[in-house]
Amino acid sequence: MSLNSSLEISHWFLAGLSTQMFRYYEDRIPRDASVLVVSNHRSFMDALILMEALSSPIRFACHHYMGQVPIMREIVTGQLGCFPLEETQNRQQSFFMQSQRLLQSKQMVGVFPEGTEPMVKFTQPNCLGEFQRGFAHLALRANVKDLAVLPIAIASLEEMNTPGFPLRILSLFDPSEPLFNQSGWHPLVIYRRVAVLIGNPYWITPQHQKQYHGKQAKIVVTELMEHCHNEISNLLHQGCY
Repeated sequence: MSLNSSLEISHWFLAGLSTQMFRYYEDRIPRDASVLVVSNHRSFMDALILMEALSSPIRFACHHYMGQVPIMREIVTGQLGCFPLEETQNRQQSFFMQSQRLLQSKQMVGVFPEGTEPMVKFTQPNCLGEFQRGFAHLALRANVKDLAVLPIAIASLEEMNTPGFPLRILSLFDPSEPLFNQSGWHPLVIYRRVAVLIGNPYWITPQHQKQYHGKQAKIVVTELMEHCHNEISNLLHQGCY
Protein backbone atom coordinates (compact mmCIF):
# COMPACT_ATOMS: atom_id res chain seq x y z
CA MET A 1 0.00 0.00 0.00
CA SER A 2 1.20 3.50 -0.88
CA LEU A 3 0.60 5.89 2.01
CA ASN A 4 -0.71 8.46 -0.45
CA SER A 5 -3.16 6.05 -2.09
CA SER A 6 -5.46 6.07 0.96
CA LEU A 7 -5.55 9.89 0.87
CA GLU A 8 -6.35 9.90 -2.83
CA ILE A 9 -9.12 7.33 -2.36
CA SER A 10 -10.59 9.35 0.51
CA HIS A 11 -10.55 12.55 -1.50
CA TRP A 12 -12.09 11.13 -4.65
CA PHE A 13 -14.64 8.99 -2.79
CA LEU A 14 -15.99 11.99 -0.87
CA ALA A 15 -15.95 14.10 -4.03
CA GLY A 16 -17.86 11.37 -5.86
CA LEU A 17 -20.56 11.42 -3.19
CA SER A 18 -20.58 15.24 -3.19
CA THR A 19 -20.00 15.19 0.56
CA GLN A 20 -19.34 18.61 2.08
CA MET A 21 -16.92 18.46 5.00
CA PHE A 22 -16.26 21.26 7.49
CA ARG A 23 -13.21 21.06 9.76
CA TYR A 24 -12.87 22.83 13.10
CA TYR A 25 -9.99 23.30 15.56
CA GLU A 26 -7.30 22.02 13.18
CA ASP A 27 -4.72 23.88 15.29
CA ARG A 28 -5.11 21.08 17.85
CA ILE A 29 -3.60 18.46 15.51
CA PRO A 30 -0.23 17.41 16.98
CA ARG A 31 2.81 17.85 14.77
CA ASP A 32 5.97 15.73 14.75
CA ALA A 33 4.45 13.18 17.11
CA SER A 34 2.93 9.74 17.10
CA VAL A 35 -0.86 10.08 17.10
CA LEU A 36 -3.60 7.69 18.18
CA VAL A 37 -6.87 8.98 16.72
CA VAL A 38 -10.03 8.17 18.68
CA SER A 39 -13.43 8.90 17.16
CA ASN A 40 -17.12 8.10 17.22
CA HIS A 41 -18.34 5.72 14.52
CA ARG A 42 -21.68 5.47 12.69
CA SER A 43 -20.78 5.16 9.02
CA PHE A 44 -18.53 3.23 6.65
CA MET A 45 -17.35 6.70 5.57
CA ASP A 46 -15.79 7.59 8.93
CA ALA A 47 -12.25 6.42 8.17
CA LEU A 48 -12.28 8.31 4.86
CA ILE A 49 -13.67 11.43 6.53
CA LEU A 50 -10.94 11.41 9.19
CA MET A 51 -8.12 10.95 6.69
CA GLU A 52 -9.45 13.81 4.58
CA ALA A 53 -9.86 16.02 7.66
CA LEU A 54 -6.34 15.38 8.96
CA SER A 55 -4.77 15.33 5.47
CA SER A 56 -2.90 12.22 6.54
CA PRO A 57 -3.09 8.46 6.07
CA ILE A 58 -4.47 6.75 9.18
CA ARG A 59 -4.01 3.04 9.85
CA PHE A 60 -7.35 1.94 11.29
CA ALA A 61 -8.02 -1.17 13.29
CA CYS A 62 -11.15 -2.67 11.72
CA HIS A 63 -13.47 -5.59 12.35
CA HIS A 64 -12.27 -9.13 11.69
CA TYR A 65 -14.83 -9.81 8.93
CA MET A 66 -13.42 -6.99 6.77
CA GLY A 67 -10.30 -9.05 6.25
CA GLN A 68 -12.37 -12.06 5.20
CA VAL A 69 -14.84 -10.71 2.62
CA PRO A 70 -13.47 -10.81 -0.95
CA ILE A 71 -13.17 -7.42 -2.70
CA MET A 72 -13.81 -5.63 0.60
CA ARG A 73 -10.59 -7.17 1.90
CA GLU A 74 -8.58 -5.83 -1.03
CA ILE A 75 -9.99 -2.32 -0.64
CA VAL A 76 -9.85 -2.09 3.14
CA THR A 77 -6.41 -3.63 3.65
CA GLY A 78 -4.70 -3.15 0.31
CA GLN A 79 -5.85 0.35 -0.63
CA LEU A 80 -6.82 2.00 2.66
CA GLY A 81 -4.16 0.36 4.81
CA CYS A 82 -6.50 -0.80 7.58
CA PHE A 83 -5.55 -3.82 9.66
CA PRO A 84 -8.40 -6.20 10.50
CA LEU A 85 -8.49 -7.58 14.02
CA GLU A 86 -7.89 -11.30 14.33
CA GLU A 87 -10.31 -13.89 15.66
CA THR A 88 -11.52 -13.53 19.23
CA GLN A 89 -8.83 -15.58 20.96
CA ASN A 90 -5.96 -13.55 19.43
CA ARG A 91 -7.72 -10.21 19.01
CA GLN A 92 -6.28 -8.14 21.84
CA GLN A 93 -2.68 -9.28 21.46
CA SER A 94 -2.78 -8.76 17.70
CA PHE A 95 -4.26 -5.26 18.12
CA PHE A 96 -1.55 -4.20 20.56
CA MET A 97 1.32 -5.61 18.51
CA GLN A 98 0.26 -4.12 15.18
CA SER A 99 -0.72 -0.74 16.62
CA GLN A 100 2.47 -0.38 18.66
CA ARG A 101 4.64 -1.13 15.64
CA LEU A 102 2.82 1.49 13.55
CA LEU A 103 2.96 4.16 16.27
CA GLN A 104 6.68 3.58 16.77
CA SER A 105 7.19 4.33 13.08
CA LYS A 106 5.29 7.65 13.51
CA GLN A 107 2.25 6.48 11.53
CA MET A 108 -1.18 7.61 12.69
CA VAL A 109 -3.34 4.82 14.11
CA GLY A 110 -7.11 5.14 14.33
CA VAL A 111 -9.59 3.37 16.59
CA PHE A 112 -13.35 3.48 17.07
CA PRO A 113 -13.77 2.57 20.75
CA GLU A 114 -17.57 2.23 20.59
CA GLY A 115 -17.01 -1.06 18.78
CA THR A 116 -19.36 -2.66 16.27
CA GLU A 117 -22.77 -1.82 17.72
CA PRO A 118 -23.30 1.75 16.40
CA MET A 119 -22.43 0.51 12.92
CA VAL A 120 -25.05 -2.26 12.84
CA LYS A 121 -27.77 -0.52 14.86
CA PHE A 122 -28.83 2.88 13.58
CA THR A 123 -28.09 5.65 16.10
CA GLN A 124 -28.79 9.36 16.12
CA PRO A 125 -25.92 11.66 15.00
CA ASN A 126 -25.53 13.24 18.45
CA CYS A 127 -25.45 9.94 20.38
CA LEU A 128 -22.23 8.46 21.76
CA GLY A 129 -21.99 4.97 23.22
CA GLU A 130 -19.72 3.63 25.93
CA PHE A 131 -16.04 3.22 25.11
CA GLN A 132 -14.13 -0.04 25.24
CA ARG A 133 -10.86 0.22 27.17
CA GLY A 134 -8.48 -1.24 24.60
CA PHE A 135 -7.27 2.05 23.14
CA ALA A 136 -6.37 3.43 26.58
CA HIS A 137 -4.33 0.34 27.47
CA LEU A 138 -2.58 0.57 24.09
CA ALA A 139 -1.64 4.22 24.62
CA LEU A 140 -0.28 3.62 28.11
CA ARG A 141 1.71 0.49 27.36
CA ALA A 142 2.91 1.35 23.83
CA ASN A 143 6.25 2.73 25.04
CA VAL A 144 6.18 5.36 22.30
CA LYS A 145 7.86 8.72 22.81
CA ASP A 146 5.74 11.84 22.15
CA LEU A 147 2.44 9.98 21.86
CA ALA A 148 -0.76 12.02 21.64
CA VAL A 149 -4.25 10.54 21.90
CA LEU A 150 -6.41 12.75 19.71
CA PRO A 151 -10.22 12.68 20.21
CA ILE A 152 -12.25 13.70 17.15
CA ALA A 153 -16.01 14.09 16.74
CA ILE A 154 -17.70 13.34 13.43
CA ALA A 155 -20.96 15.31 13.53
CA SER A 156 -23.43 14.56 10.75
CA LEU A 157 -25.30 17.67 9.58
CA GLU A 158 -27.19 16.04 6.72
CA GLU A 159 -27.24 12.36 5.77
CA MET A 160 -29.01 9.62 3.89
CA ASN A 161 -29.82 6.30 5.54
CA THR A 162 -30.51 3.13 3.60
CA PRO A 163 -30.47 -0.62 4.32
CA GLY A 164 -27.23 -2.18 3.14
CA PHE A 165 -27.27 -5.96 3.41
CA PRO A 166 -28.60 -8.64 5.80
CA LEU A 167 -26.56 -8.83 9.01
CA ARG A 168 -26.55 -12.62 8.93
CA ILE A 169 -24.38 -12.56 5.81
CA LEU A 170 -21.56 -11.21 7.98
CA SER A 171 -21.90 -14.13 10.41
CA LEU A 172 -20.53 -16.34 7.62
CA PHE A 173 -17.24 -14.45 7.90
CA ASP A 174 -17.21 -13.91 11.66
CA PRO A 175 -19.54 -16.30 13.55
CA SER A 176 -18.03 -15.15 16.87
CA GLU A 177 -19.77 -11.74 16.67
CA PRO A 178 -23.22 -12.03 18.32
CA LEU A 179 -24.44 -8.82 16.68
CA PHE A 180 -24.30 -10.55 13.30
CA ASN A 181 -26.47 -13.44 14.42
CA GLN A 182 -29.76 -11.57 14.22
CA SER A 183 -32.37 -10.59 11.68
CA GLY A 184 -32.37 -7.19 10.09
CA TRP A 185 -30.16 -5.21 7.78
CA HIS A 186 -26.82 -3.49 8.18
CA PRO A 187 -27.61 0.24 7.80
CA LEU A 188 -25.60 2.43 5.47
CA VAL A 189 -25.18 6.04 6.62
CA ILE A 190 -24.07 8.36 3.82
CA TYR A 191 -23.03 11.85 4.86
CA ARG A 192 -24.13 14.76 2.70
CA ARG A 193 -22.77 17.44 5.03
CA VAL A 194 -20.52 16.61 7.94
CA ALA A 195 -18.51 18.52 10.53
CA VAL A 196 -15.23 17.18 11.89
CA LEU A 197 -14.36 18.75 15.24
CA ILE A 198 -10.90 18.07 16.64
CA GLY A 199 -10.56 17.81 20.40
CA ASN A 200 -7.75 18.58 22.78
CA PRO A 201 -5.05 15.90 22.61
CA TYR A 202 -4.13 13.85 25.67
CA TRP A 203 -0.35 13.52 25.81
CA ILE A 204 1.04 10.33 27.31
CA THR A 205 3.83 11.37 29.66
CA PRO A 206 6.43 9.30 31.54
CA GLN A 207 4.37 10.00 34.66
CA HIS A 208 1.31 8.35 33.08
CA GLN A 209 3.39 5.33 32.11
CA LYS A 210 4.77 5.13 35.64
CA GLN A 211 1.23 5.20 37.06
CA TYR A 212 0.17 2.40 34.72
CA HIS A 213 1.08 -0.27 37.25
CA GLY A 214 -0.74 -2.01 40.06
CA LYS A 215 -3.74 -0.32 41.63
CA GLN A 216 -3.06 3.02 39.91
CA ALA A 217 -3.43 1.51 36.43
CA LYS A 218 -7.24 1.56 36.55
CA ILE A 219 -7.21 5.23 37.59
CA VAL A 220 -5.04 6.43 34.71
CA VAL A 221 -6.94 4.27 32.17
CA THR A 222 -10.24 5.73 33.35
CA GLU A 223 -8.85 9.26 33.20
CA LEU A 224 -7.78 8.81 29.58
CA MET A 225 -11.09 7.20 28.60
CA GLU A 226 -13.12 9.95 30.26
CA HIS A 227 -11.04 12.68 28.61
CA CYS A 228 -11.69 11.26 25.14
CA HIS A 229 -15.36 10.45 25.78
CA ASN A 230 -16.09 13.89 27.25
CA GLU A 231 -14.23 15.71 24.45
CA ILE A 232 -16.10 13.83 21.71
CA SER A 233 -19.46 14.12 23.47
CA ASN A 234 -19.10 17.88 23.92
CA LEU A 235 -17.90 18.38 20.36
CA LEU A 236 -20.77 16.27 18.97
CA HIS A 237 -23.24 18.44 20.83
CA GLN A 238 -21.54 21.54 19.48
CA GLY A 239 -21.38 20.24 15.93
CA CYS A 240 -24.89 18.81 15.64
CA TYR A 241 -26.77 21.87 16.91
